[in-house]
Amino acid sequence: MIKSRDLFKCKRCYYQTSLTAGIVLHRTRTPLLVWFWAIFLISCDKRGHSALSLSKELGVSYWVSWTLLQKIRYAMGKQDGQYKLRGVVELDEAYFGYKKQNDKRGRGTGKAKVLVAVSTDDKKEHPEFTKMRAVNRLTTEVAIDFVKSHFEENSLVQTDGLNIYNVLKDNVTKHEVFPIVSGEEPLPWVHTIISNAKAFVLGTYHGIGPKHLQLYLDEFCYRFNRRFWEDQLFNRMLAACMNCETITFGELTQ
Repeated sequence: MIKSRDLFKCKRCYYQTSLTAGIVLHRTRTPLLVWFWAIFLISCDKRGHSALSLSKELGVSYWVSWTLLQKIRYAMGKQDGQYKLRGVVELDEAYFGYKKQNDKRGRGTGKAKVLVAVSTDDKKEHPEFTKMRAVNRLTTEVAIDFVKSHFEENSLVQTDGLNIYNVLKDNVTKHEVFPIVSGEEPLPWVHTIISNAKAFVLGTYHGIGPKHLQLYLDEFCYRFNRRFWEDQLFNRMLAACMNCETITFGELTQ
């Protein structure tokens, strides 16, 4: 080890590397203790942490806190991306954001569009895992890509009658369509997850635009999918950061 530079060097080939090389902490100027403290605080609060509140607790600037949070959320999303939904999966679209003046309601709104899926047990008594993706447009191609990326092929996918879902029968083993009928709730769990996600995102964080929405959705999904292992959340978040490739500040803000 080269103590003066905090580097490790191979005795055979003389290659030099650091503890944080190639992971989400790559080339960070923030002390590792601050990183660990940030991950711990985030893991302990179910409501999530805003950059402003975290900066006060860590004693760092707002932009340092914001960068830490965004990189940790990025690692959460990458970790969740390794797994797919299976079994019975409810799929629907949602709209995130605050209502603007003269804005339309429902599918004609100018709010951010999000595809939301949740897997359930066979009897649909309990939700299991969830996936979300912020999209620019709700199209057939976008829906197919979302299903192929996040669903196992033998899944039973349940949707409403929106026309973008009509071709799903060609991409999954089984597709069930539930027409929208007043007073009925054929997709109860996905609508519950949407409500919980909105409360989490809009209740803790304010002024989130479509540009950064995906990272906040990733955090919600990561927490929900590990809700039965809350006592392990710090270790799991830390492992996610250790196993994730780096992302720069420029990439986060572009």
